[in-house]
Amino acid sequence: MPAADPSTRLLTQAARRHGACLLGGSDEPHEELLALLWGPRFDREHALGLWAMAHRRQPVESLPVLPDLLAAADRFDQLPKADQHRLRRLVIRHRGMGCSTPV
Repeated sequence: MPAADPSTRLLTQAARRHGACLLGGSDEPHEELLALLWGPRFDREHALGLWAMAHRRQPVESLPVLPDLLAAADRFDQLPKADQHRLRRLVIRHRGMGCSTPV
C-alpha cells in the first residue's frame, strides 16, 4: 500500500486540534465529520454552518478554527481519491471503536 499523502497527516492534526470546538455541540460528531468528507469535494457550506454554531457557543475559541477549516477544505480537495477514502475509513473505524469524539 502506498504511503499516505502528507496532507492527510495535516488534516488529521487539524481535526485533533479543532474537533472539540467545531463538533462539541453535536450529538453525532462522527457523522458531522463524515458529512464534510463524504463527497468528492469537502462540503464547505456544511463546514461553515458548523463553524457558525461553534462561534455562537465559543466566540473566542472558534476564531482560529475558521482559517484552519478553510485550509483543510483545500487540502482535502487536493488529496488523491485513495487518501480521501482513507480519511473516511479512519473516521468510520474510530466511530466503531465507540469513541465519543471523532478524532
